[in-house]
Amino acid sequence: MLQHYFEKPWIQNLSLVILLGLITCYFGFFFHFDYDFNWAVLYSETEYGHMGELLLNGLRLTISISLYSSIIALVLGTLFGLARLSRFKPVYGFATAYVEFFRNTPLLVQLFFWNFALPAGLPEQVRQTLFSMNFEFWVATLGLGIYTSSFMAEIIRAGIQSVPKGLLEASYSSGMTYGQSLRKIILPLAFREIMPPLGSEFLNNMKNSSLAMTVGVAEVCWSAQEVEALTYSGFEATAAATGIYLILSLLISLFLNLVNAKLKIVDQSSKTFMRRIADILFAPLLLLNAALARITSLFRRPPVDTKTLSPAQVAWRKFRRLSWLAIKNGSKLLFILFLISLLYQAGRGLSSFNYQIIWDNLAALLFWRFPKGGSTEVFMGLGGLSMSLIMALICITASFFIGLVVGIGRSAKNKVARIPCIFYIELIRGNPLIMVIFWVYFFVPPMLKIQLDVFWSAVVAMTIFFGAYIAEIVRGGIDNIPPGQVEAAKSTGLSYLQTMRWIVLPQALKQMLPAIVGLFIAAFKDTSLAYIIGVMELTTAAYSINNRLMLYPFEIYTTIAVLYFICCYVLSQYAKRLERKLNPERMRLAM
Repeated sequence: MLQHYFEKPWIQNLSLVILLGLITCYFGFFFHFDYDFNWAVLYSETEYGHMGELLLNGLRLTISISLYSSIIALVLGTLFGLARLSRFKPVYGFATAYVEFFRNTPLLVQLFFWNFALPAGLPEQVRQTLFSMNFEFWVATLGLGIYTSSFMAEIIRAGIQSVPKGLLEASYSSGMTYGQSLRKIILPLAFREIMPPLGSEFLNNMKNSSLAMTVGVAEVCWSAQEVEALTYSGFEATAAATGIYLILSLLISLFLNLVNAKLKIVDQSSKTFMRRIADILFAPLLLLNAALARITSLFRRPPVDTKTLSPAQVAWRKFRRLSWLAIKNGSKLLFILFLISLLYQAGRGLSSFNYQIIWDNLAALLFWRFPKGGSTEVFMGLGGLSMSLIMALICITASFFIGLVVGIGRSAKNKVARIPCIFYIELIRGNPLIMVIFWVYFFVPPMLKIQLDVFWSAVVAMTIFFGAYIAEIVRGGIDNIPPGQVEAAKSTGLSYLQTMRWIVLPQALKQMLPAIVGLFIAAFKDTSLAYIIGVMELTTAAYSINNRLMLYPFEIYTTIAVLYFICCYVLSQYAKRLERKLNPERMRLAM
């Protein structure tokens, strides 16, 4: 009877209003947050200057880093995505090594390497020149672009491979060259297919720009911490930064949805409102492209009939063909020489390492002080790589159950379950993990009147963060189950929860396993962000050792990059193997 009433829309809307009223009443009248709110600090002048302007300057830097790094990532991602399809083995091997290495090491470690280790290996004059050119900003921008490009390369490669081979053969038969086929047929079709996952990478790129604060760039996250340090208004500053990231996420998502709507092939009668807005927005770009095409067509020579070629024209064509062949083979030779030079320089660098320093500190990087830690340290002083693995395992295990409940609620038709789940998912996914860590570390203890160790603060924050992502994986797995199975379950008298438990989830979990393993890899890499609040995981241990030694940043940061890479690469290969094993097209029925 109660379930029947809750299916009525007005009952669901009334329940949501009552729930919102209870939350407002609790926090407005019963809950005492021992904190004096001072929202005026965000828009009024203080003795340290205008804090609102400080946040706006941070917003400007965040937009600049996100925009420049996105362009770098798109260009490099396209180049390396094409290189991953090359039949020339040196190009393929180099692109594969690039993609796998940068995908499987944390962004924070890469930024530390570019910022601390790389300058130490350069001549003094070059180093001083770099430091005079806004070095930290460009380290953050280039580092973020390189990191994101490794993910975009795989997306673009998959998009190109999804284009039917017959289209490429048809373009060749019509007289097009490889470059023309790629530019006019393959890439436009590929980008139309990969726009949703590519858009997610652009969004992640913006959120990852928050890590620029770790190398001294005054973006939004750094500005919020500066406001808190100057005015002791941490809640207001963090709330403002959260709002800025949410607004940026919504604007980027809206723009990408417009691009996706514009790329869809639809007839005039079935155009949606979003498509009409996209047509208006991108009309100037289309007009500019048409004008450029018309101008270039004026300088293009008309095709010559091969039957009427003069001997001079035949000789010219032969010369052009031989010249192109020489350029092609010369480029291959130059690339091989480049690889040899790169390997030689890498070998020289590795041979000059002080391996005794690495060996002396390897135990600390793996276990820190375990089992000789002090009474104030968690797990008897355990840290380093072991702490990173434990953090990732705990947060993924706990976030799986949160994601399972929220994902089921997100897929429910009842608004009372669906709307709070959507709010949780969009709020968390719209902010970078570093902001969630700050929220949990600084504001959850006074709100709940509890004391949290930095380790558990980081674990709770990561659990909340990855719970939202697992919820979307669960929702995708549930939506992928044919609706006829749900209807058949209802016809047999099963309730919604029984249908989920016995019919939907057992099938959906098989499809979700590879994505969850991939999320575990992401969680393992993101444990490096616990460095921000002082958790003694692998990155923090390396940073502490480097500050103590001062002279060996190359050895320390290269070692932890290799440790991260080995763990992540092994897990990624397992995820690929699991995905192939659970692929329905590869599974066979046993008779």
